[in-house]
Amino acid sequence: MADIRIDGDDLVLVLGRLEKVEGVHGDIRVPLTSVREVEVVDHPLEFIHGLKLAGAGIPGVTAMGTWVSSDGRTFAAEHHASRGIVVHLEGQTYAQLVVGSADPEALAARVQAALPGRAT
Repeated sequence: MADIRIDGDDLVLVLGRLEKVEGVHGDIRVPLTSVREVEVVDHPLEFIHGLKLAGAGIPGVTAMGTWVSSDGRTFAAEHHASRGIVVHLEGQTYAQLVVGSADPEALAARVQAALPGRAT
């Protein structure tokens, strides 16, 4: 399962080997200063819309890769219609990262604690 890690001043979406193949993409690295909001969501697949550019997906079940819409590009790493987080970005290739997680609250808290201006 994809994971988000903090590496210095960057947020890194780390993909497994199969996810890299499915998503036709490597790990994604963005500066923490570009993170506008981190949101815990019950149905992350609902945040994925538009035209699939590259990747794999079964509507309502799984989404791995890049989608583009009038709202910008979304990179999704969601396999089981589970809960997850949406990381809203500004000034980056992707407007948002949608990531499934077994513990989205802990994942969101880890990201929020690393944001500039927050105590770690």
